[in-house]
Amino acid sequence: MATASRNKAQDSISQTKFGTNNFLSERGIPLPKATSTGTTIVGCLFKDGIILGADTRATEGPIVADKNCEKIHYITDNIRCCGAGTAADTEFTTALISSNMELHALSTGRKPRVVTAMTMLKQMLFRYQGHIGAALVLGGVDSTGPQLFTIHPHGSTDKLPYVTMGSGSLAAMAVFEAKWRPNMERAEALDLVCAAVSAGIFNDLGSGSNVDACVITASHTETLRNFVKPNERVQKERSYQFRRGTTAIKKEEIRSLVVEEDITHIIGTGTGRGAAEGEAMDTS
Repeated sequence: MATASRNKAQDSISQTKFGTNNFLSERGIPLPKATSTGTTIVGCLFKDGIILGADTRATEGPIVADKNCEKIHYITDNIRCCGAGTAADTEFTTALISSNMELHALSTGRKPRVVTAMTMLKQMLFRYQGHIGAALVLGGVDSTGPQLFTIHPHGSTDKLPYVTMGSGSLAAMAVFEAKWRPNMERAEALDLVCAAVSAGIFNDLGSGSNVDACVITASHTETLRNFVKPNERVQKERSYQFRRGTTAIKKEEIRSLVVEEDITHIIGTGTGRGAAEGEAMDTS
């Protein structure tokens, strides 16, 4: 009986949802649909740790809302998380997990591992079934070594030596596939991350502006804000505004306009006479 009642309740819930969509569509209201968000976030392993990278463009549909948005979020001293998707979702989700990681460290007395943050993030996102639009690249170095994960909005995860996410991920992945190799030096890996993010910036309209990077090793974490500025605004070659006094005054003439009463009276009389003649003609 309990199973039958549960199935009946689930059927009624599904019918309610279906009926709501029909109700909205019959009244011309567009149904909710998935939105496409723009970002290029990447991460890769190198000889001594992890390097994360991100662009800095935030969009509202076709409009660039912020040209210098920070997409690499703090989790702990040795863990960072890049966010793609809805800006508010990525910001507050990473802030919440950062708080939980601090509480976890205080309760256990140990430095938290990267896999702990990954587990907290995937469980939270799975709980909301993708309604929290956060696609994440999580990276850090702990007692087990460098760790790099991707976390999708529905909670699925991957662990790979180099990863990309966001609308510019395909362009960035092409760069990694062509040039990444194990045990890269810091400078070479940093150049590769910048090249991958730049590929997203120049080939994806949802990505743009500058390149942010974060280098995480066992000893320290280095945040490189606006590390590369490939789209820095320059002075316009031409100016269409002229300073005051640029054009000289060659001649000045002042005319005084005076309206005389006699002229006004004559004009009024003429108008009256024309009207009277018009009326006489109509009568004859």
